[in-house]
Amino acid sequence: MNNTINKKDRSWTEINFSNFEFNILQLKKYVSQDVQYMQIVKADAYGHGAVEISKKAIKCGASFLGVANVEEGKLLRYNNIEIPILILSPSFEDEIETIINNKLTPTISTIKFAEELNEFSKKRKVITKIHINFDTGMGRSGFYYKEAIKKYNQIKEFKHLKIEGIFSHFSSSENNSEFTNIQSNRFENILKNIEKLPKFIHISNSSGVVNFHNKYSNLVRIGLLSYGVYSDKMLEKKIQLKPVMTFKSKISQIKTAEIGDSIGYNRAFITNKKIKYAILPIGYADGYDFLLSNRGKVLINEKICDVIGKVSMDMIAVDITHLKDTKIAENVTLFGGENNEMRVENISSLFNGSSYELLCQIGRRAKRFYYEKEKNVSVSPLLRREFVSSDYPGDKINEIIKKSIEQRFPQKEISKMIYSNILKNYLNEIDQNIYYRKNFIHKIKFEKSLLPEFKDYYKVHTYLTFEKILENDCFFIACAKNEESLQKYFNRNDVEYRWLLDSNFNLKERVFSVENVKINNISLKHDQLVKDDCLEFKCSHSKLGKLIGQEVKFSIETVTYYPKSYHQLSVYITGFTQGASIQFEYEKLLDKVTSVPMFYEKNKNVEIINNKNSINVLIQKDQWILPNSAVIFVY
Repeated sequence: MNNTINKKDRSWTEINFSNFEFNILQLKKYVSQDVQYMQIVKADAYGHGAVEISKKAIKCGASFLGVANVEEGKLLRYNNIEIPILILSPSFEDEIETIINNKLTPTISTIKFAEELNEFSKKRKVITKIHINFDTGMGRSGFYYKEAIKKYNQIKEFKHLKIEGIFSHFSSSENNSEFTNIQSNRFENILKNIEKLPKFIHISNSSGVVNFHNKYSNLVRIGLLSYGVYSDKMLEKKIQLKPVMTFKSKISQIKTAEIGDSIGYNRAFITNKKIKYAILPIGYADGYDFLLSNRGKVLINEKICDVIGKVSMDMIAVDITHLKDTKIAENVTLFGGENNEMRVENISSLFNGSSYELLCQIGRRAKRFYYEKEKNVSVSPLLRREFVSSDYPGDKINEIIKKSIEQRFPQKEISKMIYSNILKNYLNEIDQNIYYRKNFIHKIKFEKSLLPEFKDYYKVHTYLTFEKILENDCFFIACAKNEESLQKYFNRNDVEYRWLLDSNFNLKERVFSVENVKINNISLKHDQLVKDDCLEFKCSHSKLGKLIGQEVKFSIETVTYYPKSYHQLSVYITGFTQGASIQFEYEKLLDKVTSVPMFYEKNKNVEIINNKNSINVLIQKDQWILPNSAVIFVY
């Protein structure tokens, strides 16, 4: 795989979607086509990333997802994953509301929890789907198999619970066929005594899929084997699996040691010959197990190298005496990849550990890079508890903002309006600088039209001034007859102001004109162009180039012929603005005029000054005005 994107990372994991899909296809060969499969993604998908793995599993045909607790299920729902999610472990009563709110399927292991869940569902006027867990020999959660029918019949009476599934869990299906058969017989006897079976029956985990077959299950739970890790050596002869995760680091320093030198804490390794060794910037704080001290193996340049000395919190040392031309920053495989000796099962066996545990603890300070057919398709940030925005790409930040607004404003219509109408336009280009206006003054003056062809119109003079950082040596003023046409100008940083006219106006008949444009005291040339039902005015001057990046004063004067039949005029503020004065002068042409300020911000301090033949709407200089705010003058 191409690792050039990892040059800034001290360690990272690579998750191979192609290998994951290969493993799923291999496992599906052991079940009939009418049996559905649940992808187990608990413990952050065994360290592989629950969100990304879930999305890939759904594409591979998963109809269920299995998690350990409410929070894991909630995370998947937060990321727009909609298929059924089963909470495999027992839940607590104070988690019931979260279960209902996120449409999660809880496992029932006690009557008390079933009672509380039923009561809460009744108050919410909903029917909650559940699965019941029967303990046939695992000895953990679930109803004891000898009491199964009694408990099932009790739960069946709860009117606001729907028994969607019943299940059990093999304890040793990878290597103990005798006890697996005992568990299966106990489970089958339970099924025979249930008058009407629920929709889903499941007992087989990954190893059970390969080693054990039954006729009563219609759902299987696939976990460890889907990640390309064998739960027992015996399985290697039955099914081919490819590792999905590869954990990598790189060399940070190369050193030599003489005979009798010690390396690492407590002199746990003492050399008996002159050696060359490399320092890797990872340790047990990164999840590389301390018990791999003086036992671990890594892969450099396709050669196996020994870990020497104790695994420190942030560093390990490896013997590279037998390597040639090794360089600082060279990539190192800590486990995974195509070399069989580097499989996580083999690395964990070096300290008699668990491959489950090693997978789950790896990468605490490492990004995940997801690959599909050797092409990087996604990146997950470091596993921090604190939110650091720079960890995320722009599109992910947009999604976080959207979800945050939805949390603060549960009404979908309101949250959608705030995100779509106010923020979305400004989040499309993550590299785009957004400059704001200040000291915004908008004067509107109604006058009598002296032109015969506009006898049914008012002549409206507009005088607009504001201060803003100049971004370009030429810019545009745009005018359109509808919002859709004007929308294309919002994401252009070379458009300094936009006017929206009524759809009945004909832009080609001098209804709108730009009379004067200035930057500071420089009068600009402004060329008019009709383009796609829009008017564009290109404003330029040879001196503007020297002013780019400086705060300047914009002055724009326009004339609009406004129909006398209309009875309102709107002033929209289309960009972030600090402070405003919007003045409306109408001489003796109009009767009573009323102003209607419309601002998104709560408790906006707006001062309205009514004078003879004029109204002034004032927002203080230190007050912010969000885009798409407006003042409507009604007459």
